[in-house]
Amino acid sequence: MHMGVSTYVSRVAVAGLELELLRPVSPEDLIDEEAFAEDEFLPYWAELWPAATALAEALPDVYGLRVVELGCGLGVTSLVAAAKGAKVTATDWAPEAIELLRANAERNGIALRAEVRDWREPWDERFDLALAADVLYERRNVEPLLARLRELAPAALVGLAGRPYEAELIRQARESGERVEQVGKLLRLGEER
Repeated sequence: MHMGVSTYVSRVAVAGLELELLRPVSPEDLIDEEAFAEDEFLPYWAELWPAATALAEALPDVYGLRVVELGCGLGVTSLVAAAKGAKVTATDWAPEAIELLRANAERNGIALRAEVRDWREPWDERFDLALAADVLYERRNVEPLLARLRELAPAALVGLAGRPYEAELIRQARESGERVEQVGKLLRLGEER
């Protein structure tokens, strides 16, 4: 039990690694009516989404790179990047997600930095590569996501999930003259990595 979240242990094989993860028993039980009323907050972080594992599988050589993940959720992509030698900062706006990620990093002997952060807000740090997987649940988040990805790193990889607002992200990135490459469910923005 972490921060009042009942968990179970799950083994996840991803990108050539075997991770042992604490995961919420019942993500639906984490829905908080007050938090939803305030900012339409739902506990998306509590699920292991296919886009996150696909992004983890598609990571380039990240050894020695400074990598940031926005909306990391359970943090599988961040854990894989850190295990492969990246200096990772994983962020999510749900404190429970960050606490569980820290516990899972320790459980798997992986070093990374995990921070509670709202990626709609600008910040000053810079990285070599920015990551995000399945984070566009609402239209209002397209511009902030694109702004953060550009501001944080010269290159970004976004795991797509077929959500309606992903097409708008791609359109806006192309209109701005950004290098955009879509390969299946993976979107590459900015410099080649």
